[in-house]
Amino acid sequence: MARLLLIEDDLTIRTPLLRALRERGHAVAAASTAMAGLRDALDDRPDLVVLDLGLPDLDGRELLRMLRAVSVVPVIVATARDDETEIVRVLDAGADDYVVKPFTAAQLDARIRAVLRRGAGAAPEDPALVVGGLRVDPRSRQVTLDGEPVELTPREFDLLHHLAGRPGQVVTKRELLAEVWQIPYGGADKTVDVHLSWLRRKLGESAQAPRYLHTVRGVGVRLDVPGSPG
Repeated sequence: MARLLLIEDDLTIRTPLLRALRERGHAVAAASTAMAGLRDALDDRPDLVVLDLGLPDLDGRELLRMLRAVSVVPVIVATARDDETEIVRVLDAGADDYVVKPFTAAQLDARIRAVLRRGAGAAPEDPALVVGGLRVDPRSRQVTLDGEPVELTPREFDLLHHLAGRPGQVVTKRELLAEVWQIPYGGADKTVDVHLSWLRRKLGESAQAPRYLHTVRGVGVRLDVPGSPG
C-alpha cells in the first residue's frame, strides 16, 4: 500500500479520484491549495505526490520547484496540455512523470505503480557498477564521479544505472522509455532527451563535449569510459 498525496483543487475531480485510488489499495490524503500541499508533503512524507498544475494560490510548476528544493518525493503531474513544450516544462521543473487530462483512475494508478517500482531500486545484492571514474551503487542509490558524490534525482539515477549496466552499447530511446520509464514509445522521446541533458550537466559534460554520455544520432545513447574508441 502506497501513501499518496493528491494536490487538486477541483472537488469534482478530487472526490472520485480519492475514492478510486483508495479502492485500489492506496492510502490517500488530499490538499486543495499549493501551500497546504507543500505543508502536507513535508509533514507527512508521502510515498508519492500527484500534483495538479491549476491551483488557486500558486502555479503548480512553482510548487514543484519548491518541493524539489527540499524533497526527492516522486511527483506525477496532472496537466490539461499534451503538447511537447508543456511536457518538457514540467519535466524540467522536476516531475517524475505526467498524465494528461482527462485521465482515468486506472491510468493514474498504473503510472503511480510504475514510478514507485522504479523508486524501489535494485535488489540489495546488486553490485555497484563502475565505468571509468563513474561508480553507480544501486544498494545505496548513490553515484560518485572520480570519488566525488553526484546528486541525482530518482529518475536520473535509474537512467544512469540502466546505461552503466550496458557500457559501450548503444541504448535506444525506445528501450529507455520501456525499461526506465515503463511507458510505450511514441512522442515521448523528448523525455529522454531532457533527462540526458540533466545527467550530462551533473557529470560536467555536454552533448557538444561528451565524456561518458555519447549520442548516436538517430539511434540512441552510449555510455563509455572517457577516451575509449567509440
